Amino acid sequence: MDVETTNPSMWLSFPHVVVGTLSSFLFGYHLGVVNEPLESISLDLGFSGNTLAEGLVVSTCLGGALIGSLFSGWIADGVGRRRAFQLCALPMIIGASTSATTKTLAGMLIGRFLVGTGMGIGPSAVALYVTEVSPASVRGTYGSFIQIATCLGLMVALFIGIPVKEFAGWWRICFWVSTIPAGFLAVAMMFCAESPHWLYKQGRIAEAEAEFERLLGGSHVKYAMVELAKLDRGDDADTVKLSELFYGRHFRVVYIGSTLFALQQLSGINAVFYFSSSVFKSAGVPSDVANAFIGVANLSGSIIAMLLMDKLGRKMLLLWSFFGMAISMLVQVAAANTFVSGSASLYLSVGGMLMFVLTFALGAGPVPSLLLPEIFPSRIRAKAMAICMSVHWVINFFVGLLFLRLLEQLGPQLLYSMFASVCMMAVVFVKKNVIETKGKSLQEIEVALLPQE
Repeated sequence: MDVETTNPSMWLSFPHVVVGTLSSFLFGYHLGVVNEPLESISLDLGFSGNTLAEGLVVSTCLGGALIGSLFSGWIADGVGRRRAFQLCALPMIIGASTSATTKTLAGMLIGRFLVGTGMGIGPSAVALYVTEVSPASVRGTYGSFIQIATCLGLMVALFIGIPVKEFAGWWRICFWVSTIPAGFLAVAMMFCAESPHWLYKQGRIAEAEAEFERLLGGSHVKYAMVELAKLDRGDDADTVKLSELFYGRHFRVVYIGSTLFALQQLSGINAVFYFSSSVFKSAGVPSDVANAFIGVANLSGSIIAMLLMDKLGRKMLLLWSFFGMAISMLVQVAAANTFVSGSASLYLSVGGMLMFVLTFALGAGPVPSLLLPEIFPSRIRAKAMAICMSVHWVINFFVGLLFLRLLEQLGPQLLYSMFASVCMMAVVFVKKNVIETKGKSLQEIEVALLPQE
């Protein structure tokens, strides 16, 4: 068996990965779409000044996402990765259309909930798909596409939201626009490759070979199939029971995965994304300028991460990223300090926030959703991913719900110090628990992580 010495061409799998990351673009778009237009939506639908209703418009989406992510593993395993993308696009199209045409708050919430279910299925589907169709040599680079696409989605949503003050009912257009990429995703997926790992697990060996040929090129098929066969000695036929994921031999990887997502969310990143405009407003920076800055910081961090992911490795990026986030939070604590003069505090709070977003995008943002499908053995990959994403959504939901209230009760200094200490805990956790996966095949990683029977 001659082992392939050259790496497969990355361009063969490139179009498939790009279509898949459309779901991340949509994800980012819907995260940011109500940010700017929220005021005019509340005026048009008659719940202006009702902060609870405004909070619901933002967080119903997250509730839907939790439901979607709970089922995402079963969907991806049951109907395949490609169909999972189409099932992610469908509620996004229906939900966005509902939100765009509604006359009532209830209609808006139903639309947001439907969009949310799509947003819940998307991240696991794309993380699985990108991990399973990309060659090991560029898997990290392709994994960063997910984060970059999410960034671009956020930026496009904020950009399209700019004319919302000038034109009555412009927010309806903001929702309509999102149906275009969603429709494209649903159609384009029909022409993309199915994940060979999934096909192999279904016992469709010949099809798996054909897809490997499309993704890696003819000369690499044999080697890829041998790698797949190494691990799979027929134990895939039995279904994965939930109990296996919570205790039993897979508990450790699921624990690492869930904790990484929990730490990522508790670091305060979404608080920054959701409420950046109000923080900047108090510093006297107009919100559109602020959002542009945040977007640029996020995007540049993600692009740097893409370039470093397969060179420095995932663990290094995670460690430095969380460390940088802790420092940035402490800068914001200093900014909130009464001893600091007005203008200095302004520069510190804006600078700290931008530095936080930049360092987040370097590692804590892109790495978990790439690392987890790498460290999960193939038979539990989709289900374990679903559980970790659900943890992510539950925490995301509560952060979104409680952040402003906590800010009022505790004040910025205490709250930001808490975020900083979570980031430092994350550094310790990563150092102790995370293994380096760059350049290894999924099979090698799996062998390295499985407890010796």
